[in-house]
Order: sequence, then structure tokens, then C-alpha cells
Amino acid sequence: MADYLDRIGSGLVLTRPDIFGFDYIPDEIVGRDDEKRELAGMFIGLAHREGTARAVVTGPVGSGKTALVKTFCRDIIRHLVGKRDVMSVHINCRNANTATRVVQRIIQHMDEGHPHRGLAADELLSSIRRLIQSSNRHLILVLDEVDHLLRHSGDDLLYKLLRLDEDQDSIGTLSLVMISQEQVLDLLESAVISRMGHSSHLRLSAYSESGLLKIAQQRCELGLANGSCSENILKLVAQSAASTGDARRVIELLEGAAKRAESSGRGEILPKDVQKTVLTLPTNVDSDNIVELPSHCMLILMGISRRLRKKDSLTSGEAENLYHVVCEEYDQKPKGHTTVWKHIKHMTDLDIIATKYDNVSDGRGRTLHISMPHMLPSDVQRRVETFIKKRLRR
Repeated sequence: MADYLDRIGSGLVLTRPDIFGFDYIPDEIVGRDDEKRELAGMFIGLAHREGTARAVVTGPVGSGKTALVKTFCRDIIRHLVGKRDVMSVHINCRNANTATRVVQRIIQHMDEGHPHRGLAADELLSSIRRLIQSSNRHLILVLDEVDHLLRHSGDDLLYKLLRLDEDQDSIGTLSLVMISQEQVLDLLESAVISRMGHSSHLRLSAYSESGLLKIAQQRCELGLANGSCSENILKLVAQSAASTGDARRVIELLEGAAKRAESSGRGEILPKDVQKTVLTLPTNVDSDNIVELPSHCMLILMGISRRLRKKDSLTSGEAENLYHVVCEEYDQKPKGHTTVWKHIKHMTDLDIIATKYDNVSDGRGRTLHISMPHMLPSDVQRRVETFIKKRLRR
């Protein structure tokens, strides 16, 4: 019987799987308001008939480069309706890493029936210009992962694209956007840099934890069932991805946790769903660090892990109280508050736990909240229990 398949498509938690797909681009990019304004500033003259723009967008993996540029192109096309007819073509240079392939892809996007085989790159460039002029539209050309093109074929195509209107009757034909993980300006000749402009570089940094939380909140609202994922779970997901700053990581974690909850027949994501998903992904956290902890640091961790088996987080005050309980259990004299604080910071530095200041429940003041986004509290508890007695006998 195929009973084991019953939960596939149940929709208990995951209502729109496409929201978590690699190619999904949301209507609104969250956590990048300043960057959106900066990119828009580079296109300030595009509303004018002869206006063009240049931009180089760089940043690490998962910083939202492609999503930012795609949504910007979509938005500016809509914004300029009635003022200027604009179209955009997005080429991934990892798949088209020669000048001829790039130009062929551009022509295919603009006119699928236009002949392009057997023509040299310069002839194809002339075809592009004629297609743009005949359509009476302005083209925003996006070259994604452009470093692959530059390494394979150099920057001659970029130079020719930037000079597309030279010695022609009209200007304002094409705007160019380049995207790369690397500082590609270092790979360009001075003539190309001069035409691109030194102020056209937009560098995206890795996402902060608050930025990752906004992404998790957005995907939760769009793709998960109402009430299936609490705000504390979303915070745990963001904390788990914070060390990478990678939007893809936070989306993958949320999707994985949702799938685990649904496959268990539950309609709600629990902390263990997030923690188990984290364990399946590459991480810089070394669980062997637990073995090397000082004895009283282990005792503090014992209390924390016990509590986090049942709760999303606890306060530093609760952790200290639990530490006293564990000390009594193991017949140890508790260390002072300052030492406890130092041990908590040490475990935070090792990524065994995560800490964050937040408001207390009654709204008066702030306190330190502790969570365990990178490990399963039950596994940590068992590991500490295995080594603690031997450590205390030293």
C-alpha cells in the first residue's frame, strides 16, 4: 500500500511550495530599501528620451543581487509607462560565456524568429540595434555572473555595447547592468571603466540577522498555512542562517522545517524541525567544541539544553537559575554571576548557543535571550551528560 505517501500535498504547513523555489522572485524585495534607492539613483535620467544608465552590482552569494535587479527592471518598466517604452533582457553569462552566445541570447529574447546563426558578433550587434530602433523601445540589458564572460572572452563585447550609439543618428538605445560576486571592475580595461562610470558600482553586503528575519517573515506569509509558524520560530530560522548572511540559506531552512513538520503530521513547525534541518546543511559549527568546554561551562549548557528541549529560548537569568539547579544535582558549588556571564559569551563565540538582547515580557527594560539554532538541544544534553562526570573528576 502507498499509505506513506498520504502526507504529500496535505497542505498542513506548506501551502505554496513555489514560494521557496530558487527562481521565485517576490513582488517586493525586503531588507534592501537603501540599496533599491541607490540603484534607482543610477537610472535617474532614464525617463528622458535619450537617457541611459550603467550599473555594476556586486556582493556575496545569497545577498540578493539577481532578485534586486530583476525586481528593479520590472518596477522601472511599470513606472515609465506613458513616459518611455522600456524592455529588459536578462542573460546569465555562466550559460552564455562568449560574446557570440550573449548577443545571440539577446536577439532570441527580442525576436525569436530573427536569424542569428552564422553571423559574426559585430553583425549580430548591428541586428540588436536595428531591433531596438524598430521597436521604438529602450533596452536594459542585464549580464548576470558577468565574470564568466570576462574570463572567457574579455571585455570587448562590453566596450562595443557601451558604444552601440556611436556614429548613429539616435542615442539612448541601451542601458547596461552587470552582476557578479566579484569586484569585476578590476577585470575591466580603463576604456570600459571610463564608459561605465566610477560611481555606478553598487555593492551589497551579506544580510544581517534582521534582514534574514524579514525574508523569513515574507516567505512564511506567502507560502505557509496561517498559524503554522510562530514569530519565535522565524527568529530561530534567522538566527540559524545569520552566520552566513545568505538569503538562500534562510529560505531553505524555513522550507525544510515546514516539510519536516508536515511529514510528521503536524500543522505547526517546532524548534526541533528547524534544528534538525540545520544539521543537514553545511555549517561552521563544530560539535566537538562541547567536549573542550570547562566543567562549569558544561553545567550551564546542561541547564540551557534541558530548557530548550521544551522552549524556543530562555533568558540569561533563567539560564543562571537552571545552572544552580544542575550544580546541586552534581554536588558542585556554583560560580558567581560574572563567571556565568563569561561562559555564556564563550559558548556564543563558539556558535554552540546564540544570544540576542530583547525586551522583557512586561515591556520594562531589556534582557539577554538564549537559543540554540545550530544544534539539537537533546543531542547537546546527551553529549554533556556523557562527559561531565569525567570532567568534574579532574
